[in-house]
Formats: sequence, C-alpha cells, structure tokens
Amino acid sequence: MPMLAGIPASVFLFWRMPVSGNSLGTLFRLTTFGESHGPAIGGVVDGCPPGMDLDESDIQKDLERRRPGQSRFTTQRRESDRVKILSGVFEGKTTGTPIGLLIENEDQKSRDYTEIQEVFRPGHADWTYLKKYGRRDYRGGGRASARETAMRVAGGAIARKILRYQGVEIQGCLIAMGPEQTDPGKRDWSQVDKNPFFSPDSDAVARFEVLLDRCRSAGDSVGAVLEVVARGVPVGWGDPVYGRLDADLAGGMMGINAVKGVEIGTGFASAGGYGSQMADEMVPDAGQRDGVRFLSNHSGGILGGISNGNEIVVRLAVKPTPSIHKPLQTVTTSGQGQIIQTRGRHDPCVGIRAVPVAEAMMALILVDHFFRHRSRHALFPKVD
Repeated sequence: MPMLAGIPASVFLFWRMPVSGNSLGTLFRLTTFGESHGPAIGGVVDGCPPGMDLDESDIQKDLERRRPGQSRFTTQRRESDRVKILSGVFEGKTTGTPIGLLIENEDQKSRDYTEIQEVFRPGHADWTYLKKYGRRDYRGGGRASARETAMRVAGGAIARKILRYQGVEIQGCLIAMGPEQTDPGKRDWSQVDKNPFFSPDSDAVARFEVLLDRCRSAGDSVGAVLEVVARGVPVGWGDPVYGRLDADLAGGMMGINAVKGVEIGTGFASAGGYGSQMADEMVPDAGQRDGVRFLSNHSGGILGGISNGNEIVVRLAVKPTPSIHKPLQTVTTSGQGQIIQTRGRHDPCVGIRAVPVAEAMMALILVDHFFRHRSRHALFPKVD
C-alpha cells in the first residue's frame, strides 16, 4: 500500500472504521470499559434525557442482585460493587449529557492466574483473543470476564427507570439448572428474590442446592435456562427487516457471557407444532388498551419484528462455567499438549448471577427502541 508521511495507508483506513464491540444501542447507548483484574470497570450512558431523578441508590439496588459472594452457590470473590456517578447528574437530576459510571475492583487475585498465562483454558476466550489481538490478559479473562457485566446492570438500571415512566416492568428468573426443572404450574414471581437462585418455584430450591453441592464436590459446573419477561410494552416498538425488536433482543442476550442459545416466545418448541396451535388468535376486547386480546402468546410479544402489546418473553440457555477443577486437555501458547486444572474462585452455575444481567440487557434494548419509535413519530404522528 502507498505510504503517507511514513504511515501505511491501511492505518488511515482503520481510523475510518467504527469502534467495535464495546457499545450497545442507537439513541440510548451504553459503552463499557475495564477488565476483571484491572483497577476498575466503568461505563458511559449516552442518550438519557434531562430532568430525571437519579442517584447512585437507583443503580446500586440492581447491582446488589448481581454482586458476587452473596451465597455459597456463587463465586466467593468479594466485591462491594459500589457504583460512583462521575458525570451527567447535577443536583439529583440528569442533565442530558453522558452519564459516567465507575466501579472499583477490590478483590483481584491475579496470582491465581499466573500458572495459566502460557496455557489456553478450554471453553474460554483465551485462544480466540490471542489469535485476534496477538496478546491477551490472562488474569481472569480480562475483558472477556463476566465482571464486565456489572456495568451492563448499572446502565440497565438507568434504562429500567426510564421504562417505568412508560409503564414497562421487567423481571427475570431461572427456570432450569442442569437436569433440574422448575414447575410452570408452581410459578410465583414473588418468590424470585427470596432465594439465591432467582427461582420462581420455591419447591425447586432444595433440588438446586443438592445439585450445586454435588457439582462443587466433583469439581464440576452446570448450565441453566433463564426467562426474562417485559410487561406493559405497547404496540409498535421495533422495525421490520433490519431493525427488528426480536433480532436486537436475541443479539443482546447472545452478547452475555456463556449464553449459547436464545428463543422468543415458544421458540424452538414452535417447530414441533402446527399453525393452528401457534397462530396466536385475536378477539375484540374493549377492555384492552388497543381493543384486541390475544388468546395465546407463542410469538413472545413480537410480530414482524414489532411489539404487539403482549408480554415480551425471552429465554436464554447458559452453558456450564468452563472454569472447573477437573483435569482437562489443552495446549500451551507454544503448541505443546498439557493437562490443566483451573484454580481460583468461580461460579458452579454462572446462570444464577446472569438473571439480573439478562434483565438489564432487556431494559437497554427496549429503551433504545422506545426512543427510536418516539423520534420517528414526533413530527408526524401516525394515523390510527
């Protein structure tokens, strides 16, 4: 390539490319930074309207639900996760400028990872990070660590507060862990925050405890299935084709560490059904906001990429934590075969603490679509 003042033209080409991989959203955007064992993690929320009451307690209550070390069933890393608002709020109200957020890392134990600095951990991003960037932060996975998700929860707390003004509420739960399932007939949303598993079925809690104790004793881990529901979303959020609400939700949820599958509504089970079962029949109902009632919700509240007024229902499959004490085969950075046993503090089921993260991602995506929808109809309101 030709040179310009000694600089390859390819460098200027890269400068023109958008920064990738650290921001989410269009009109309401969250950008995060920081690593698992760096001094801090942080985020910038851009697009929050001015005049909304906001202080650190609004964010902290959501962070408390995700915080590590709260029970024997999660990682024992001790982090207070105290968030600081650095900008964008004055005299208790948002100013409309970017909101800077910071959480200091307090309990880094980088020495736990010195033994693996030349070894790839199976199931982790060590291999792909090194091949992509030519270097990697081996201390807990660096940027690939689930520690980063604390900032998603912080940004999501701001998004949730905006959504509440629109009558939208979001709630998530854990509906399966390994082979153990919750009973849909015993679902009670009031139980979710009363147990360490975010389980809506109180009868399943004892079975989850036994399963995780067995996993810890065996040095193993287990996966989970989560469900997140948004209630009160009106008809019309989302766009057809390339701005679909369901596509953005699926992409956002797949962006959560360890998530390997996402379904909307009935999802994969709908492939085994018939059109007569899955069509979500409609009947007139003057008591409903839009005068229509759906007899079922197999679509998960989204039709043609646009919300239809039903509850939006998303489920996530979270893989087992790959950091386990069992010996596994791997290779070193020099290409030699080796057996590895991961040390350190890890979740036997990372899906547990992923529940508030999934709620936050739902909120971030919904509030962005709310602003996109409102901006489109602000000058020329749609005709009913």
